[in-house]
Amino acid sequence: MRIAREGYPFVGAAAGAALIAGLGGWQGPAIVALVLAGFFVNFFRDPERRIPDGAGLVVSPADGRVIDVEPDVRTAELPGPATRVSIFMSPLNVHVNRAPVAGTVLAVRYQPGKFHAAFSPKASPDNERNAILIRDERQERILMIQIAGALARRIVCYVRPEAPVERGVRCGIILFGSRVDLYLPRAVAVRVRSGDRLRAGESVIGAYA
Repeated sequence: MRIAREGYPFVGAAAGAALIAGLGGWQGPAIVALVLAGFFVNFFRDPERRIPDGAGLVVSPADGRVIDVEPDVRTAELPGPATRVSIFMSPLNVHVNRAPVAGTVLAVRYQPGKFHAAFSPKASPDNERNAILIRDERQERILMIQIAGALARRIVCYVRPEAPVERGVRCGIILFGSRVDLYLPRAVAVRVRSGDRLRAGESVIGAYA
């Protein structure tokens, strides 16, 4: 199983602690450390995904559950009203994020903030975040925001401004429970609703009409 590189220190530390405790005859701590290592392996897993073909498709940037679909939202990064799709990632989900569309990264902006629970309405405006603005192949702007949660204390972004991206490529990871908000222009017909379960890079969120 592929593991995101950010997980190596966590898995290695827990596995090393399990080995040391086992060699020292401390069975209880060894078991706890081994279980913790297994949790980290599961959390940082980075499976391959089948990126769907088809012109005009927008795929999910994150694994998890849709907790909100809100039309007519305005944000400074986009020229007009957008539909916001909010995806909550529990600690059991894959946390590697993927690009929703092919295009060019226009901007990457990190903003410090609070650490409300990722499923809380306060998370979108208040929490620590990293915004990735992409101009897609139709010259529309798509905004993807990585949002830290109550447990997440580190947001990692793999892409840089002016770099090209392909639909479904890995573009970042958020550690230990988090959320991704995706802002889509009106030209995109959204196909998901609250409660839907999504897989990053694989599930289709919407398509251009």
